[in-house]
Amino acid sequence: MPAAPPPRRKLSRRASLIGTVVALLVAAGLAWLAWDLTRPEQLSSMQRGAGARGGAGGAGVAPGGPGGAGGGGGRGATTVGFAVAEAADIPVNLEALGTVVPQATVRVRPQVNGVLTQVLYKEGQSVKRGQLLATIDPRSFEMALQQAVGQRMRDEAQLAAARVTLARFETLWKQDSIARQEVDTQAATVKQLEAAVVGSKAAEGTARLNLSYTRIVAPIEGRVGLRNVDVGNQVSTGDTNGIAVITKMSPIDVEFAIPQDHASWLQHNAGGFMEVKAFDRTRTNLLDAGTFASLDNQIDTQTGTVRAKARFNNARQQLFPSQFVNVQLQIRTIRNAVVVPVAAVRQSGGGEYVFVLQDDRTVKLRNVVRGQPVGDRVQVTSGLQIGEKVITEGADRLRDGARVMLPGDTPRGQGGGAGGGRRRDGASAPAAGAPAAAPAASAALPGASEPFTGASAAQAPGRRAPAREATSPFAGASAMMGARAGEAAPAAGTGGDPARPGRWQNLTPEQRAARAAEMEKLTPEEREERRRQRRAAREAAGTAQPQ
Repeated sequence: MPAAPPPRRKLSRRASLIGTVVALLVAAGLAWLAWDLTRPEQLSSMQRGAGARGGAGGAGVAPGGPGGAGGGGGRGATTVGFAVAEAADIPVNLEALGTVVPQATVRVRPQVNGVLTQVLYKEGQSVKRGQLLATIDPRSFEMALQQAVGQRMRDEAQLAAARVTLARFETLWKQDSIARQEVDTQAATVKQLEAAVVGSKAAEGTARLNLSYTRIVAPIEGRVGLRNVDVGNQVSTGDTNGIAVITKMSPIDVEFAIPQDHASWLQHNAGGFMEVKAFDRTRTNLLDAGTFASLDNQIDTQTGTVRAKARFNNARQQLFPSQFVNVQLQIRTIRNAVVVPVAAVRQSGGGEYVFVLQDDRTVKLRNVVRGQPVGDRVQVTSGLQIGEKVITEGADRLRDGARVMLPGDTPRGQGGGAGGGRRRDGASAPAAGAPAAAPAASAALPGASEPFTGASAAQAPGRRAPAREATSPFAGASAMMGARAGEAAPAAGTGGDPARPGRWQNLTPEQRAARAAEMEKLTPEEREERRRQRRAAREAAGTAQPQ
């Protein structure tokens, strides 16, 4: 009896099922191939940005795993410069604008009229007191002196004769030979001649003095200015310009005004030593250093200031009369003050603040109070301690809690920070109950810090697959097909790629980091070549599936 033929309905159902699976597999392969050919070159950027996508404290999930210390909350770490808050003694200075005032200024004028015969000084020369500066023609004054001397001698001779006559008359009067009237008359004559002699001596002294005035000498010690008159000119006592102007240069004074609030304190400490410094208009060049001299006896009601005077030795001749200088008077000293660079203290609507560098390479915004300036540094009276580190460069891009890098630091976590390179636990392990003959297919990115498999990502509950594995249907479909056909699917860790030996899951973290570094060193052409090899291997694996 012939055997009954198998039911055609069962064969039809089986063929239909196989055809459906094959169609799904072909569609998945074509979709993955189109995605792989059109995706942009993002390998290097994915490796470098894995930590940034992770977040500062693991807030995000990226192919590199949860972000670690190198993430920075979605931004890369900012390279900054810093300085250490130091202790220093700060001098508290009172600054004002002052005017240099010489102790003495003399305009030398001729004291007699005459013709200038000599000028014996050089312009700008320093002269001593009594030094000869110029001469006037002395001849007329010498003659006048001789006349005065002659007149004095004549008067003295007449006086001597009158005295002899008076003595003779007194003898005769005692003998009662002449009248008393003649004796008295002669005595009066003697007195007149004595007065004439005194007048003659005065005239002689005047003539001698006028003669000495023909020699013009320096009345004080100082510096001679520019010459006002030349030899041969007629000079007189009424000349306004004079022969020369002499200014005493050392010591020299500086007058300045201080606020009335400091007047009582300065008056109380006027007997002590208070250093005063004179700077040029740019406040960079120290001209001289002196001491506080005196304070005026009244306050200017219009300005609310009181005038003060400081005295400088001016040994280097850096201070000139009528020169404007910046005066710095040290009134006290602050001991062990906290000072930082001026660039560290920043201003906002809420006041002044600094960024303090923490040990974990983050910054903390802290409000501070500014104190006395000290050159390119400034005192911080509150909000900062000695030894703390403050940001001086790059603070414009910072906010409270931001992560920073210091010059010389090695960038951390190119795969996503300190924790970015670790594979998420169980992410690539096959789900429980999966067929042993169908290992998970891994679509590993070249150089990426963590490969995920489509099958394992789809089977592991609560796990989030990376973007590439989520959008690539080939690995999951091939794994499913291998499970249905009872055959082992090719390992996704290799993908038939001769350049990627071994499964990624079996590598240690050190081996994975070395593999990622190796891929980072490849040129774009070498990466593209490896990508073509993997694509060809995957296509070959797809065509090898049972039809």
